[in-house]
Amino acid sequence: MTDHPIDENEPEASAIAQLTDALALKDREGLLGLMDEAHEADVADQLEQMSSEQRRAIVDLVPEAVTPDILAELEDEVLEDVLPRLGDQQIADALSEMDSDDATAVVEELQDDRREDVLSAMPASDRRAVEDSFTYEEETAGRVMQREFVAAPDFWTVGQVIDHMRAQGDNLPEIFFNIYVVDARLHPTGYVPISQIMRQPRERKISELLEPLLVKIPQDMDQEDVAYQFSKYHLISAPVVDVYDRMIGMITVDDIVNVIQDENTEDMLALAGVSDAGLTDTALSTVKSRAPWLFINLLTAILASFVIAIFQDDIQAVVALAILMPIVASMGGNAGTQALAVAIRGLAERDLTRANAVRAVRREFAAAIMIGLIFAAILAVITYIWFGEVEKLPQVVFIAMIVNHICAGLSGILVPLGLKRVGADPAVSSSVFVTTVTDVVGFFAFLGTAALLLF
Repeated sequence: MTDHPIDENEPEASAIAQLTDALALKDREGLLGLMDEAHEADVADQLEQMSSEQRRAIVDLVPEAVTPDILAELEDEVLEDVLPRLGDQQIADALSEMDSDDATAVVEELQDDRREDVLSAMPASDRRAVEDSFTYEEETAGRVMQREFVAAPDFWTVGQVIDHMRAQGDNLPEIFFNIYVVDARLHPTGYVPISQIMRQPRERKISELLEPLLVKIPQDMDQEDVAYQFSKYHLISAPVVDVYDRMIGMITVDDIVNVIQDENTEDMLALAGVSDAGLTDTALSTVKSRAPWLFINLLTAILASFVIAIFQDDIQAVVALAILMPIVASMGGNAGTQALAVAIRGLAERDLTRANAVRAVRREFAAAIMIGLIFAAILAVITYIWFGEVEKLPQVVFIAMIVNHICAGLSGILVPLGLKRVGADPAVSSSVFVTTVTDVVGFFAFLGTAALLLF
């Protein structure tokens, strides 16, 4: 077997090395044993860390090791490597064992010409559940919900509910926390936690245990809004209803954890103007995702350079201006980024709304003035010590720092608020506008003030 320098504190790396060694030896039994002994989430991580060629080779050698639980844990780009190497019937059988939301996520990664063949190999009821999920828009409650849930009329007893769940057997959701109580028209009216069911005598009516519903999730609600509802009301599950208020599915907290992680990652990357560079991405795809934003940044940098060019004679006359100019612009840029990050988070968490926007803008304005005064004074003193022979240069630095910090703070909150107002995603495009404001204003304030006071 191949020797691998493995850190004892990195069991993941050791597991990948063992898989790699077994693959190199084409050891089917070894691969089956390693993948069977590990948790499905760990196996998924290990496969994601390997190259596409290694993943494909493992699936070709031991396709039976790719269980439904492992498929449900794999990232989309890894599924693209794995699914083409599995048979239609194996995929169909795996989908039938999954909750409908996990099955839908896997089917999404199938090629269009193969999707129908796989669905046709599934039992009719399971196929309908998956096909129904595709009638909803992506990233909505209807797409991420699972259609399996436990519901009961309010006149049932605890014993009847327990007997019903036992009779359902494998048709029960893999994970569920509540029994939903519905009326004759399938409108959810409340819920009873499983923990309460298990504590009560069989003859007790579930209507006596009923908890009011805090939230009913419309089928077309954006998944980010669903996540906000879960966070706000500390939910562990919630019913999904159609346009007629009939319960059609449920969403559980384990699904929302994934949504929150995906949405946060998306916003964070969008704020930087990049896309998620997964392990399977090529250098070319990375360049394609980043180059457009860098091109926009190039144009804004040229705009800032035009401002500098206006004052090129002044810069040549006083070399100290060229030395101090980047400091003023950089400080303003960092201040704007700080304000922008706070604003984006506030918008994402629904803490920053139209109702309190004016108060938030006033806060940033006051903070920008105070921060500007502090660092303007510091830089003015440094300028006096450094370039004391240039009269009035400390005053130039002092004024420019305050002006740039005020503009930076205001742009950091007003730009995302404005983009949100017109329906654009603030996380995607705010940083370009804020950077432009801080650069252009920073250079113009500094050089313009210098032109007025020094010449």
